[in-house]
Amino acid sequence: MPLPFADTRNLLAKATPLRVWNTLEVVGSYILSKLTGKARLRGLPMALSFEPTTSCNLRCPECPSGLRSFTRPTGMLQGDLFKRTIDEVASRLWYLIFYFQGEPYLHPQFLELVKYASDKGIYTATSTNAHYLSDQNARKTVESGLDRLIISLDGTTQDVYQQYRVGGKLEKVLEGTRNVVKWRKELKSDTPRIIFQFLVVRPNEHQIEDAKQLAEALGVDDVWFKTAQIYDHANGSPLIPTIDYYSRYQNNGDNTWSLKNKLVNHCWKMWHSCVITWDGLVVPCCFDKDAEYRQGDLKTETFRQLWRGPKYQRFRSSLLKGRDQIEMCRNCSEGTKVWG
Repeated sequence: MPLPFADTRNLLAKATPLRVWNTLEVVGSYILSKLTGKARLRGLPMALSFEPTTSCNLRCPECPSGLRSFTRPTGMLQGDLFKRTIDEVASRLWYLIFYFQGEPYLHPQFLELVKYASDKGIYTATSTNAHYLSDQNARKTVESGLDRLIISLDGTTQDVYQQYRVGGKLEKVLEGTRNVVKWRKELKSDTPRIIFQFLVVRPNEHQIEDAKQLAEALGVDDVWFKTAQIYDHANGSPLIPTIDYYSRYQNNGDNTWSLKNKLVNHCWKMWHSCVITWDGLVVPCCFDKDAEYRQGDLKTETFRQLWRGPKYQRFRSSLLKGRDQIEMCRNCSEGTKVWG
């Protein structure tokens, strides 16, 4: 995703000699792996996603949290597991995303965890449905040092918004946005950068321009339009946009649909980042919603042992041999994302 100048400057301000060196190691080992077809790894992740919770207040139709379709348990991230892992990787970690599944603000210590990472000079970001951005939480959000706040806005009127954000109230989203904008001004803070993320589906595609105007009126910094992942897309879906630019899928002309992008036998994510679930399972990326491809458990091993361990290396090797043989990769949207 593109970073505006202010955001890029903020991210680069987190640079240290160790983080820069780690980046060079990671990039170098990834390039060498692509060229040789053999998984080689140096360094630690440049980015991590930590899941505060799988709990959510909404019932979005293409979200495992909303559908309550997980086979893995629901729970809250324990502070000691989080801090122990961050302490292990902080010297080399640039970017931390406090989100995977669920609504982060349902975690009672969420903003304390953000501050812990922010105090270590790590760029922090989260994504929220904004129903819990009360005046108090908005102030704490600014004070936590959070660098980026992504607010899901999938409609500019209640009747459209609720078609995807089932159970949600648009006015709560707008009120929460106003609260954060207000406290950012009052505390004279440059952060968090506030982003409206608009998941383009057929019911809301006619409101794309309205979303831009709404963001400007509220003092939101940017709007990102994101293509939607449709789990059962093969026979079409009422959620697939009619605007081809905003669709991950193409009509094959015979009432079947397929992913637009061609799968290639490598994946940058496997070298530079990973996802950690609320209970300490490490999975390769955000497409592994149900933690089926778990590479280890931080409750029983250190992150370095796991990241460089034989199981993870075997998984990276399997990507280089045939990414289309891995189920979660078949609906991967890398190369079909739209921002702007």
